[in-house]
Order: sequence, then structure tokens, then C-alpha cells
Amino acid sequence: MAPRKRGGGGRGGLSFVFCCFNSSDHPEITYRLREDFALQAMEPALPMPGYDELDGMFSELVDELDLTEKHREAMFALPAEKKWQIYCSKKKEQEENKSATSWPEYYIDQLNSMAARKTLLALEKEDEEERNKTIESLKTALRTQPMRFVTRFIDLDGLTCILNFLKTMDYETTESQIHTSLIGCIKALMNNSQGRAHVLSHSESINIIAQSLATENIKTKVAVLEIMGAVCLVPGGHKKILEAMLHYQRFACERTRFQTLINDLDRSTGRYRDEVNLKTAIMSFINAVLSQGAGETSLEFRIHLRYEFLMLGIQPVIDKLRSHENSTLDRHLDYFEMLRNEDELALSKRFESVHIDTKSATQVFDLIRKKMNHTDAYPHFMSVLHHCLLMPHKRSGNTVQYWLLLDRIVQQIVLQNDKGHDPDVTPLENFNVKNVVRMLVNENEVKQWKEQAEKMRKEHHELQQRFEKKERECDAKTQEKEDMMQTLNKMKEKLEKESTEHRNVKQQVAELTAQLHELSTNKLEGTVWMEVDDTKVFKILDLEDIEKTFSAYQRQQKETEDDTLSSKKVKELSVIDGRRAQNCNILLSRLKLSNEEIKRAILTMDEQEDLPKDMLEQLLKFVPEKSDVDLLEEHKHELDRMAKPDRFLYEMSRINHYQQRLQSLYFKKKFAERIAEIKPKVEALTKASKEILHSRNLKQLLEVVLAFGNYMNKGQRGNAYGFKVSSLNKIADTKSSIDKNITLLHYLITILEKKYPIVLMFQGDLQSIPEAAKVNMTELEKDICNLRSGLKSVENELEYQKNHPQELGDKFVSVVSQFITVASFSFSDVEDSLTEAKELFLRAVKHFGEDASKMQPDEFFGIFDQFLQSFTEAQQENENMRKRKEEEERRAKMEAQLKEQREKERKARKAKANGEDDGGEFDDLVSALRSGEVFDKDLSKMKRNRKRINSQTTDSSRERPVTKLNF
Repeated sequence: MAPRKRGGGGRGGLSFVFCCFNSSDHPEITYRLREDFALQAMEPALPMPGYDELDGMFSELVDELDLTEKHREAMFALPAEKKWQIYCSKKKEQEENKSATSWPEYYIDQLNSMAARKTLLALEKEDEEERNKTIESLKTALRTQPMRFVTRFIDLDGLTCILNFLKTMDYETTESQIHTSLIGCIKALMNNSQGRAHVLSHSESINIIAQSLATENIKTKVAVLEIMGAVCLVPGGHKKILEAMLHYQRFACERTRFQTLINDLDRSTGRYRDEVNLKTAIMSFINAVLSQGAGETSLEFRIHLRYEFLMLGIQPVIDKLRSHENSTLDRHLDYFEMLRNEDELALSKRFESVHIDTKSATQVFDLIRKKMNHTDAYPHFMSVLHHCLLMPHKRSGNTVQYWLLLDRIVQQIVLQNDKGHDPDVTPLENFNVKNVVRMLVNENEVKQWKEQAEKMRKEHHELQQRFEKKERECDAKTQEKEDMMQTLNKMKEKLEKESTEHRNVKQQVAELTAQLHELSTNKLEGTVWMEVDDTKVFKILDLEDIEKTFSAYQRQQKETEDDTLSSKKVKELSVIDGRRAQNCNILLSRLKLSNEEIKRAILTMDEQEDLPKDMLEQLLKFVPEKSDVDLLEEHKHELDRMAKPDRFLYEMSRINHYQQRLQSLYFKKKFAERIAEIKPKVEALTKASKEILHSRNLKQLLEVVLAFGNYMNKGQRGNAYGFKVSSLNKIADTKSSIDKNITLLHYLITILEKKYPIVLMFQGDLQSIPEAAKVNMTELEKDICNLRSGLKSVENELEYQKNHPQELGDKFVSVVSQFITVASFSFSDVEDSLTEAKELFLRAVKHFGEDASKMQPDEFFGIFDQFLQSFTEAQQENENMRKRKEEEERRAKMEAQLKEQREKERKARKAKANGEDDGGEFDDLVSALRSGEVFDKDLSKMKRNRKRINSQTTDSSRERPVTKLNF
């Protein structure tokens, strides 16, 4: 991230001192006096007091600025008039800033209110902007207000309010500008000695700042990394940063404390500036962590900490970052690699070796054995190796925890200094040793317990399956029982109902028999039948023979057989082809109209819109043929027996001129649709021909292209008077000899933009070309011919129907007469338009010197359509190339400005006598860390050492990147 320009902003006569009061750009504070400053001329409103009184008043003013002794002396060395002018300007500003927003209480209340509303979801955009504006105002106040403002803010525990807000933010707020502004407030607070001491002494401040690394907001990440990197440079700050990274590891639930940094270093955002800023901030932080604190003096600490980064795969990432070609980023990458080379060289000197390949287990072991040989520690070394052989080494399970514990123990032994202090915040304190030891001791018990648990789990699973099976069986039996009970109840009800009905019928029969007997007796009284007794005859007759001969059952059976035979004889009659009959049946089922309804629709020319166009098209496929009609006529007396398709064809054959009527109806329904399809094509042809004939811009474009062609073909085919229009599309194929990505078309557009800007509007002149390029004249004329013949057929059928008597309900003549009147006019209009379009097209073709007999509209206008597309694409490519060039120039300009600014800052720092702690030192640390200048001295020293070593030996190979491992 490039350092922000430290510009002034209007604070009257103090602008040359403070450089940032009342600035809308929120610049960083600096109290450095410019060498060429000039006080603004102003007349103080009050008379100047005596020198002693003025010195006292001016001393109070300087105290509020929190300046160093050197700068205080420079201020007191000013003439009395200048002091009084500065003092009056300051007091005037204080009078103007007496609003509520100039006091810390206002901002603390606002912070507490914002923290209470933890989400941005319920806020409007204006509310969110207002919140961010308030926080930005606080950031500016912490930088620009007098020292008593900062002191009051600290006394009111304003830092805790900011930290609480950071802790309670929801996801939306975390990813918003509000988060960045809050980090900026902390950075502004640390910009003076009192605020910085307060932040560093706070128990949670650095940890909560580190939590902000979890955001996806790149600006926030960069601000956090700059603060943490600068804290590494402050006495006592390095250890706080290591503790903060351990805290972040637990907060983000990651395996290692620097995992997020390496992930972000390797991730691509797609935005060059943001990506370079983030990666630069990460590398500056890593270099600060490696080289500051214990890393300044301890080789072991640097190797230990660097190996943690190497295990995460930082070296391949660094190699990939070289492709960004950013000088500031490259400076940090160079420092990382050169410091690594120096440390590896120093390590190899301890073993009297030129180079140690730490990737080679064999070489490392040989070096250790050589070092330990013939020492009192050698037996213990062998004991360690023997016990390592017995350590668990399975690929799965928790065996890695044992080796991790051993690794941590060795690390702490190596890192502890003479006083027993560990500069890396005691790794074992953050490792649960008890659990690992308990795991080692009870491994067999745990194994047995696991086996028993697995066995119990299987048994439980089997019991569960058996229980579920039995439960399903019980449910099935219960359901079956319920179904049987319902059936029995229904049968019982039915039997009771039938029994009741039977009793009622029996009673009725008895009553009727009694009545009949009584009636018969009354009627037979006085007749011969009173003297006859038929029961006597039963004794004489052979009743069985009578029953056999005249049984009612036999007669009924015979009748039933006769009925069956007759029913078998009565079946559907179908005389047409089976496949055709089946398709016709499907059509009729889809149509869902009876034969009478279909007949009425045809006679009335579908007045009620019962027949869709697609159904009419299908009906035309099932017009009765002569053979079908003859067969159906032969069986017309069996009309009731006819199958549905046969009956339909018979009914339709009874309609006079059924096929002609159907065709006329179909043509009538399709006519408007066909006209609507033809009209746009004709209109496109007409418009395109007119546009291409009358476009002055196109003519000018062709003139420029002809000039290009004549100049490029000079001495071969130059001095041509024209060219084939098809040659237009060859312009895009002519590539530059300098850059193969640039074609003659790109160059032509560039020339037109500079010399003929109005010609670029020719695309707007030819708007109908794309549609005209789709018109095929042969197909268009065929469509017109089909319309003409169809209209003629309808007219012929109308004449026929007029000369024959009309059936009841037949409306063919009236409907079609009206249709012919309208359709003829529409068709004539389209026909005339086509004739005009043809004439214009022929003129256009001849106008461009082409053969009108061979050139069709789709070919002719297709050439221009393709050229228009290529022209538009080339325009966009030119714009993209222009933007890339501007971006590269702007980036180069920015790099030059940054380089110039860094050079000025470097010269200014060299000019300072001693490195004193002034109020703006923290911003200076951030800027120096960001640019890499804080490592300049070490980098120069390492480069000199490197040159000396290279001159002494040619074997300067070093270890390549450690492969990425997982803890």
C-alpha cells in the first residue's frame, strides 16, 4: 500500500507546522518543519502582550502539540511576532470548533450507540454513511485536535469503547468501511506518545486488533497489518504481537498462528492494486516479526520462526509473487530471502560446512552425530533415538500428537535463553501436555475401551434393527386386523339390511297371495273352475318328464346362447386402412368435437373459432379419398355399426367440396400470419438499401479504406478506382508487422477517431443491415407466389359456391367474400412493397459496382453486417488496449512518485540528528515499514556480505523451498 501523501489543509498560520488540521483528506500527522515554509501574512486581532506573558501562553500551546524537544526548541526560536500570530490563529480555531463534536464525550456516546445496534441489516444506506462519517470524524479529531482532546478521550476510556465495538460487530459491519475507519481511529490514537502507550498497555487491545485479520475487507487487513508490524518495532511490542497471533489462531480455529497470512499471500483477488497492497503489508509484517524483538540477536529464534513459515509453504508463494513486478514488494521479498541466506550461512559455519541441506534427513543426522560424538551427551542422544524407534508411527489415529509434543519440547529447549526465558511466548503453555501424557499412559486401556464400545455399538445396532422389524410386523398385523373388522362390519350391515328387505318382501308376497286368492275365489264363484281339482291330476302325470321337456331354465339358456351369438355378430365396421383409422381416431380425440360440431364449424367457416390452425392442418391429412367414399357409400345402410373414424369420414364426405372448403378455411386463418412474416423482410430490404445508398459516412469510410489499399499496394495493384465490397472483411485479417494483436482494422479505427470522428457514426446509419442480411430473395419470392396461388384458389372456390345452391347454415360465400376483399388489398400492398424493395436493392448493388444478377440480398448485406460486427469488436479492443496503456502509465507514474517520496523521506531521516520519540513517530514507523526502508541498513549489509562470499567461493547454492506441510 502506497504511503498517503502528507498534505496540509487549512489551519491558517499553523498550516506549515501541523500540515493536516481541518483536512478533508484525513492525512497522517507529522510535526516536521519544512525548510522552505513561509508564514501567511495576517494581522492579529488583539494587541501582543509582553514577552514573558507571550512565552507562557505560547508554552501552553506547544505543550498541547506533544512535540519533541528538538521541535519545541524550533518553535520557541521563532520571533515574538510569529509566536503571537500562531497563538491567535490557534485561539481563533478553538473558538470556531466549540461545537459538541469537538469533545470526546460526543464520540464516545456515538460509539456506544453504534455498538448497541450490532447489525447493518436494518440500516438504510444513508444511516450507514452517517455512522462511517462520524467514525472518520473521530479519526480526524484524534489526529488534529489538541493534546487535551486525546487525554480526555483516554481518561473517558474511549479506547475500550472502540475495542468493544470491534468485538461485537456482525458480519456486514465487519466487511464495511466502518471496520476500516475504527482501525484507523486506533492508528490515529497511537500516533502520539500518550495514546500509543495507552494502547500498548491495554490488556486486550492488540489481540482484538489481530481479530480483524478475519475480515475479507482488504483495506482493513492492510491497516491491521501495518499497525501490528509497527508495534513489532516498538520496544516490548514484538512479544505482544506473537501473543496476538496465538490469540488469533484460537479465535479463527486454525492449526497454526500464521496460516491466514500465508493463505492471503497466495490468494489472488483479481485487483492489482489491492493485491499488491495486501501482499506488501503481509511481507513487511513477516519481515518485522522475523527480524525484530528476539530476532535481532538470536539466530535460533529466526530459524525457528522462519521454519514455521516455510512449513506453511511460503517459499513457492514468494517465487510466484515476483511476477507482480512491484519494486516495493520486491524489496520485502529480497529482504526475506537475503536474511534467510545469511542465517543459513551462519548456521553452516557452526558445523564448519559450506552449506546445510536441511531438507536432507541424512545430512542433518550426520551433522548432529558428528557434533555429539565423543561428548557426555552422546549416550543420551542415542537413548533419544532408540526411544524414537519405539514411538507410535501409524499413519492414522492420534500418533501425530506424540511427535508434535516432542517437537514443541525441543523447540522450547532451543529457544530458551540463559535466564530460562522463551522469546516465543512459551509454545508448551499453549499445548495441552496433560492430555497427550494421559494418552500415552492409557493407550492400551483406551484401545480396549474402543473395542468394547465398538462391540456394544454393533450389538445395539442389531437389537435396534430387530426391534424395528418386530415393530413393523406389529403395525402390519394391527392394520390387517382393522381392515378385517371394517369388512366384517360392512358385511354384517349388508346382511342385516338384506334380511330386513327379505322379510318385508316375504310379508308383501303373503299379503298379495291372500288378496289374489280372495280375488280369484270371488271371480270363479259360480263357474266350472269351482268344480275342478287339479291336484288329483298331479298324481297321475309324469311331472319329471314335463319339467325336463318344458323347463324354463333350458329356454332361458338357449335364449342366452342366441343373444351371445347375435352380440358377437354385431361389431364395429371399418373399411378404411387400419393405420389411417388409428391416426384419425387420435385426431378426433384431441379435437374433442362431435361430427356435427365439426361439420357446423366448416360450413360457417369456423365462426366460433372451434378449429385451431394446427388442427385444421391435421384435418387436411384426413380428407376422404374417392376409394374411401365409394366403400363408405356401399355400407351407408350400416351407419350405426361404423367405427368412429369411418363415421367421421362418411359425414365429412357428405359436405359439398369438403376439401376445398377446408383448404380455404386454413388459408384464411394463416393469411395474416404469413403476411406478418413477409412484411418485416421486405421492409428490412427497403430500409437497408436506402441506408446504404444515402449514408455519407459510409462513403467517407470507403474513401479512407481505398486510400489505405492504394498506399499499401503501391507499385503492385495501386491506383485502383474502387474495390469489391467483400474486401472490407479482409481488413480485419491484415495484421501489423510490429504487433500481431493489432490489425489494419484497429489502425483504421484509430485514424478515424483522430481524423474523421464523424465517420464513426456510420454504424448508426446502417441499423437495418443485420435484418436485411437474413433475407433470402428466393425464399421471399416463393412465399409471395404461394400467397398468390392460395388466394387464387380461394377465389375459384368462392365462384364455385356462388353458382351452386347453399345448404342450410352454410356461410362460406358471405365470409369468404369479405375475406377476399381485405386479403387482396393486403397482398397487393406487400407485392408493391417487394417490387420497390427489389428496385432499391438493384440500385444499391449497382451503386457499389457489383453484379446485380449474381448478388443476393443475404450475401450483399451479409458482407456489411460482418464488417459492422468486426468494426464494433475492434473498437472495443482498442478501448481495452487504451485503458491498459493508461493503467500502466498511471501505475508507472505512481511508482515514480512513490520512489521520489521515499527518497525525500529517506533524506529527511538522514538529516535528523538523533532518533527521538516524537508524536508522529508511529506514522513514520508505518511508512518506513510499508516501503521497506526500515530494513535498508540490514539489506545493504547483507548485500555487501553476499558479494564478499561470492568472491571467495563459487559454491553458493542454497536450500530450495521447503514443501508445504500440515501440522
